[in-house]
Amino acid sequence: MSRIVYVNGEYLPESEAKVSVFDRGFLMADGVYEVTSVLGGKLVDFDGHTARLRRSLSELDMASPASDEDLLAIHRELVARNGIEDGMVYLQVTRGAPSERDFAYPDASVPPTLVLFTQAKPGLADSPLAKTGMKVISIPDQRWARRDIKTVQLLYPSMGKMMAKAAGADDAWMVEDGAITEGTSNNAYIVKGQTIVTRDLGNHILSGITRAAVLRFAQEAQMKVEERPFTLDEALAADEAFITSATTFVMPVVRIDGRDLGTGKPGPVATRLREIYIEESRKAAV
Repeated sequence: MSRIVYVNGEYLPESEAKVSVFDRGFLMADGVYEVTSVLGGKLVDFDGHTARLRRSLSELDMASPASDEDLLAIHRELVARNGIEDGMVYLQVTRGAPSERDFAYPDASVPPTLVLFTQAKPGLADSPLAKTGMKVISIPDQRWARRDIKTVQLLYPSMGKMMAKAAGADDAWMVEDGAITEGTSNNAYIVKGQTIVTRDLGNHILSGITRAAVLRFAQEAQMKVEERPFTLDEALAADEAFITSATTFVMPVVRIDGRDLGTGKPGPVATRLREIYIEESRKAAV
């Protein structure tokens, strides 16, 4: 059965979904996106994702295509129509499709483009990788400076994923001025002793919705958290490491640049935080 997607007010079979060749998301990467996880047919951290979407739109002076209430209704309708139990809903907003290509923004008469689709990921919370841990490599961070805006400019992160794949790893951590910023599609953490260290917020990293929840759960569990830059050498000397994202939740990292961390197996802090996050997310999902 064809997947049903949403395009500018219509629910359509994916084979019938179309946007203009003049859409600025296609021509200029002039768009933002969000990915909301689905567990047990319910949306995880939906309010956090809509709040970040509003911020991204505001930072780019882009019009909002719908209210939060409407977006929630669209998400739920897509989950229902596609029978998603575990998976994700992808949302993208672009500045729309003017009649001609131009570097200057179009005026307000051009409506934004709104597209959503689902992806089924059965057993999302039971990933085998969580039991073995991830391997990552380090690469230079060569992205633009406004990484705090969740734009569709994902070419370099895609290149980083391919660099990792070529090296036999699962992902890449990006390094700038000697410090790790984040993974290609996730926030990065190390654990030394009983202290969790992750990069502080700013223009250099994305303010992860899962990141915020995990740090809150860590502090509620009486774990010490430091938000500051950390170096690659610190990461290599860490007792354990992990990443967070909407689709991986908390995922242990056991090797960096071919060197094992700690025991070379998922550590207790990452393992416990993953358990807490999944349990609490199931309770709060809408």
